[in-house]
Amino acid sequence: MAADSRSRKSGQPWSASALSGFSPANSNTRISASRLPLRADAAAPSLRAPGNLGLNSERQRAAMVERLRRQGIADERVLRAMQAVLRHSFVDEALASRAYDDAALPIGFAQTISQPWVVAHMIQTVLRDRMPRKILEIGAGCGYQAAVLAHCAPEVHSIERIQGLYDLARNNFQKLKIASIKLHYGDGMRGLPDAAPFDAIVIAAAGLEIPAGLRLQLAVGGRLIAPEGGEEQRLVLIERTGAQDWTRIELEPVRFVPLKAGTQT
Repeated sequence: MAADSRSRKSGQPWSASALSGFSPANSNTRISASRLPLRADAAAPSLRAPGNLGLNSERQRAAMVERLRRQGIADERVLRAMQAVLRHSFVDEALASRAYDDAALPIGFAQTISQPWVVAHMIQTVLRDRMPRKILEIGAGCGYQAAVLAHCAPEVHSIERIQGLYDLARNNFQKLKIASIKLHYGDGMRGLPDAAPFDAIVIAAAGLEIPAGLRLQLAVGGRLIAPEGGEEQRLVLIERTGAQDWTRIELEPVRFVPLKAGTQT
């Protein structure tokens, strides 16, 4: 496996090193981890709410954050967000005891909540040396990743194409009193052209290729991270370097649910 396989139209991309040794168990599960040097910035406001695990959830989240540090997550903004957001509140109560394991968990509709490392790694990578003001997420799911993103930028838009998951995410945001996320029901492959440009775009499902329309919704200097591929997938990082110029870097192998067009009721 190439540690830093890349192609680019213009500009000079940074390098990415990969660690091997993780087999995918289900969708949104990593195969290998990449370590990128990051800058720590100021903390974001908390998005806490009472959970159903009590003090034990605090200890479990703290243990999760320490595990993320060992796995190469170094951006303090991301680590603070992962500590603050109550992951167990975004999964079914029957799975709450596993909420802080390094595993993807089912959320219904043949979808999953990504494992903590995947969430932290994608956000860390797209934010490297950046302080974005506006982020777009494609694939809200249960809303967990959007809640983490809300610690990293003052404006977060999230799109969900499945009506049941849109309702789930909306209910989770209301339950946890998270008012800073703008949740949209619609086709994520179209993005939100009326709200563009975005400083960062995070796509939580894998298409055979990244839609050109989403690349065009990046601000110049903005970054997009997404899994790409069919049976074999890799994370791809794209940076817009000019009006018609982008750099592209292929990162580690991953496995995500497929990116689909349209909506599902």
